[in-house]
Amino acid sequence: MKILLVEDNPQVSQFVRKGLAESGHAVDHADNGRDGLFLATTESYDAIILDRMLPGGVDGLGIIEALRRTGNTTPILILSALADVDERIRGLKAGGDDYLTKPFAFGELEARLMALFRRGQTTGGETMLKVGDLSLDILSRKATRAGKPIVLKPREYKLLEYLMRHAGQVVTRTMLLENVWDYHFDPQTNVIDVHISNLRQKIDADFERPLLHTVRGAGYRLSENA
Repeated sequence: MKILLVEDNPQVSQFVRKGLAESGHAVDHADNGRDGLFLATTESYDAIILDRMLPGGVDGLGIIEALRRTGNTTPILILSALADVDERIRGLKAGGDDYLTKPFAFGELEARLMALFRRGQTTGGETMLKVGDLSLDILSRKATRAGKPIVLKPREYKLLEYLMRHAGQVVTRTMLLENVWDYHFDPQTNVIDVHISNLRQKIDADFERPLLHTVRGAGYRLSENA
C-alpha cells in the first residue's frame, strides 16, 4: 500500500513510518497541514493517516473537508489525542473513515488501515495484480507464479508491487529509489541491483519465460514481452 502520513509529532511519525516500512508499505510524510493537503491532492494514495491537530494553517478536519469536497474518496484514518466522543463524531462527520486515539499500538493502527483498504475494495477496486502468470494479492500480500507460491521479504514485496503497478513501463532507478526506498537522492550503492537480482531469482529462475527485464541505460520493465 502507498500511504500518506500527516503528523507533526516527530516521535509519533518516526514510530509509524518505521512500522509501516518494515511491513512493506510505501510512506510519504508531511509534518504540517499545508504540505499534507498538497500531497493528498496531487498524489494517489491507498490510505491517509491524518493527525487531528496540525500546524500550517490547515488542521486535520480542514484537510478532510477539502478532499471530500473534490470527490476524493481515499480512506482516512484520523489520529488524535482528543478522545472525547464529540470530537470523534466531528472527525467522522467531516468525512473521516476511522478514528484512533493516542497513544496507540502499531498493530491496531495497521489492522485498522487494512480494514479500511478492504472496505474500499468492495466498491470494485483492484485487489489482484497480474502480469502473465505472475499474480500478487495485495490484501494477503502473497505472490504466486503459475500457482507456485513465491516467498518475498518486505522490501521485495514492495519492489514487486511497484513494478507490477507499472507493468509494461520502463521504471527508472530514480523512480525505485523514491517509491520503494523513500530516498530522494541517489546513495550511490548497489542496493537496487541486489534486490532486482534477488527478485529475478524468485520470479523468473524456475520458469521458461522471464518477466523482469533490464532496459540498458534506462531501468527495468516487468512484462511478458522482452
